[in-house]
Amino acid sequence: MSNGKSVQELAVEGQKHLEDTIEAAFHILSSMNDELCNPALWSTANVVSSHSSNDVNGDASDPLHQSELGGGALEDARLRYKSAVTSLRSVLTAIPSHPKAKESGNTVGGSESGADQAEIEKLQDQVITLRKEVAGKNKHVKLLIDQFRELITDISTWQSPTSL
Repeated sequence: MSNGKSVQELAVEGQKHLEDTIEAAFHILSSMNDELCNPALWSTANVVSSHSSNDVNGDASDPLHQSELGGGALEDARLRYKSAVTSLRSVLTAIPSHPKAKESGNTVGGSESGADQAEIEKLQDQVITLRKEVAGKNKHVKLLIDQFRELITDISTWQSPTSL
């Protein structure tokens, strides 16, 4: 990945992948909302519930669950998210192994100016902040997915033949 690319180009590419990741996560939540707001899809909740009860985890990434939920948009968003995260990880692993990144790590202020060092420290602080932000957003997405599963279970319970 780092063939012929500068650290700045890798950083720009990483930022693009981060934005794609956030956009895909938003589309996942939006698709989940659309499906929850579509009563035509609620009737399939019984099927999803029966499959979820057979599966210990109730894995929403299972293709059978996605098709039962009408999950074209949700599945597409999920795949885009996974792809963006994979791309972002590959860029993040390429940056430290980049020759210029190694040089800057080995120098102790020798050939770098104070402004460059300050910029590097500022960017490292920004990386830490962004990692914390992504971790927080991942926790939020997980919470929303868990709530979505609970809501589907509740809806399927309301529609079960025993409750009629």
